[in-house]
Amino acid sequence: MSALYSLLTVLVLILLAYFGVAAAHLGVLFGTVIPFAAIAVFLAGLAYRVVKWANTPVPFRIPSTCGQQKSLPWIKQGRLESPSSTLGVMGRMALEVLLFRSLFRNTKAELRDGPRLVYGENKWLWLGALAFHWTFLVIFLRHLRFFMEPVPRLVNLLADVDGFFQVGAPVLYVTDLVILAALLYLLFRRLRDPQIRYLSLFTDYFALFLLLGLAGSGVLMRYFTRADIVAIKELAIGLVTFSPVIPKEVGPLFFVHLFLLCVLLAYFPFSKLMHAPGVFLSPTRNLANNNRMKRHVNPWDYPVKVHTYAEWEEEFHDKIKAAGLPLDRE
Repeated sequence: MSALYSLLTVLVLILLAYFGVAAAHLGVLFGTVIPFAAIAVFLAGLAYRVVKWANTPVPFRIPSTCGQQKSLPWIKQGRLESPSSTLGVMGRMALEVLLFRSLFRNTKAELRDGPRLVYGENKWLWLGALAFHWTFLVIFLRHLRFFMEPVPRLVNLLADVDGFFQVGAPVLYVTDLVILAALLYLLFRRLRDPQIRYLSLFTDYFALFLLLGLAGSGVLMRYFTRADIVAIKELAIGLVTFSPVIPKEVGPLFFVHLFLLCVLLAYFPFSKLMHAPGVFLSPTRNLANNNRMKRHVNPWDYPVKVHTYAEWEEEFHDKIKAAGLPLDRE
């Protein structure tokens, strides 16, 4: 039911934007007010979450490791599995952020006839997640050409590489196909697996359907309907220069695309999607494992009155001796 409710929610958002512009002529609301409000919520929410994480006290080194810690010289250290230096942490973080290294080594467990628990590889999840994140980044960078004039050479080069197939007119971008395939796979995996489906919440499906709606509306505009690129760029430039205009040539489908993007921006800081900046602030990832090299003392520890064994033995000396128990001091 969570999947159905989230799908219906996204469909309502799509219909709200489409008929809000096509029937109620609320182009100013969906093209100016909501985008500015979404960006404000995004920036405020992002700053709040980051500051909150940054202020969380971490007095000890608590990195998640799966390799040999640095110890004796003749014992080989796992420099990336258990880094003891800043350089090692940077290498580990780079592999994690760029290639999803921990997800690549993730395994799945299945209960089969017997019953017996069988462990196996789970590389399809890694591939789907990697494909989605990288194509989303490329598409985001490609879209910078709508907000900048003149367009940087790097953005044009990225678009040329993305559309190297040169299939039809307009040019077919590979990332448009890959991101839809990756999102559909991630959704199919969540719906097909009973264990994952049992653990999935409304928010898990909502993010997937929202991203599918955003990518799907963009694909529809580019390949199946006629969108006025000049008018869209005029609107985008107006937003970034704080001089918004709503060209009449912009169709309702674009406002659906823009509205879904606004919903994603406003929803981002308060959802699981915050793992994107969160990975850089996670103490289990960004700390060096040097607990054998340096003693870490909790600076928030308050003085505690202790009762040493010598004091305890002196207090109960006669009773301990009468019971025949050994004493450190006769």
